[in-house]
Amino acid sequence: MLCHIVCQAKKHPSLIPLFVFNGAGGGGAALYLLRLALFNPDNNPEPWNKLGPNDQYKFYSVNVDYSKLKKERPDF
Repeated sequence: MLCHIVCQAKKHPSLIPLFVFNGAGGGGAALYLLRLALFNPDNNPEPWNKLGPNDQYKFYSVNVDYSKLKKERPDF
């Protein structure tokens, strides 16, 4: 397989960037899957259960003061 790629690159040098970017993309995808398999960041499947009534969960909210809100939901 590798010999075939090298032979094609020698015959058509304009294909070298194609092989480089395809190899980099495949390598990056493999490293990303390896990172997901080894270092899974999703340790808490329900992070919304740990939010208190005074926690700001939106990036930007208009005219809402979260420090004065009351808890209106049950504890689970």
